[in-house]
Amino acid sequence: MTQTLLAAQGVCTPRFSAVQTAFERNFSERGEVGAAFCLWVDGQPVVDLWSGARDAAGALPWTRDTVANVWSTTKGVTAACFAMLVDRGRLSYEDKVADHWPAFAAEGKGEITIGMLLSHQAGLSGFTSPAVVEDLYAGHAAAERLAAQAPIWPPGTASGYHAISFGLLATELFERVEGRSLKQFVADELAGARGLDIAIGLGPSRTDQAAEMLAPAGMGSGDIGSFNPAQVAALTNPGLDPRLPNTAAWRAAEIPSANGFSNARALAGLYAGLLLGAKAPLVSAAAITQATEVRIEGRDLVLDLFARWGAGFLVNSEQLYGPNPEAFGHSGWGGSFAFADPKAGIAMAYTMNQMSQLLRGDPRGVALIDAVYGALDE
Repeated sequence: MTQTLLAAQGVCTPRFSAVQTAFERNFSERGEVGAAFCLWVDGQPVVDLWSGARDAAGALPWTRDTVANVWSTTKGVTAACFAMLVDRGRLSYEDKVADHWPAFAAEGKGEITIGMLLSHQAGLSGFTSPAVVEDLYAGHAAAERLAAQAPIWPPGTASGYHAISFGLLATELFERVEGRSLKQFVADELAGARGLDIAIGLGPSRTDQAAEMLAPAGMGSGDIGSFNPAQVAALTNPGLDPRLPNTAAWRAAEIPSANGFSNARALAGLYAGLLLGAKAPLVSAAAITQATEVRIEGRDLVLDLFARWGAGFLVNSEQLYGPNPEAFGHSGWGGSFAFADPKAGIAMAYTMNQMSQLLRGDPRGVALIDAVYGALDE
């Protein structure tokens, strides 16, 4: 492809010069500190940009290989791994979770399917007894604690975003089916076999390439007194400091709902492999169709927003991921996102270290997405 070397560092085809402009304006106008953006179109990378600093002091440059904690954008990686198991015949989204994990059937949860769990319908949006951050690092013990709980709402009647518990439950189920932990599977099958710089957690050897995550300015706890039980469990028990990813304990943990470390290039490459007709498809067309089928839609009990959930993927609504309802992906606390749009034949991802308070409508991401679709329409 024809590439233009950018002052912002990276490459961009002339057709998408407006994306470069939007990316650079994020720094000059929208408070960006360090970030990366990548876009694939019709099976080819056409934009791969990075710029800024990976630390608060501005002393360390954001480089081509900088990785950031992408928070819940990790959930899309986990969803892709489950789609790979479905494609290999290791499980079905219609399997009962308890078929693979008998203890999960406690408290009337025996009929919950894997598809229900991955689409946030299981009623286990968080711990219902007091928890601390260290509990999230407890691996199997954390998953077993959730499995022993009664559901907070009747499973299958509504979605309630499993902000952290999604990963604790998913990795336990995954390991019981596949034999490897999700963390190891990502290392073997995505990083190893496909060369994608994606990891659950971060090894000590990568410390010098990790971005320092920066808390949103003026961050508050919100009106916790108005929270429903699903929100209390998901969002406050325990409450999370946005700077946790800068700690060794967080980086050593396996929380495949929140502690994925990656860059925009790798995440966009992952989603490019989920597009129908991809040159190196990650899964079959049938598997991705099942994974992105809308399993529940409506006002989410935790997010308090309209959401359409597939099997771990957030299916586009209200133009979160551009104009096409077929788009699917996931976004992370603070602003990161990665998604594919089968209709447009594109995949894109954005990572950054300066976190935003906005749940939707972060102007940095909106500017990039709008610039991409604007260029496609020309």
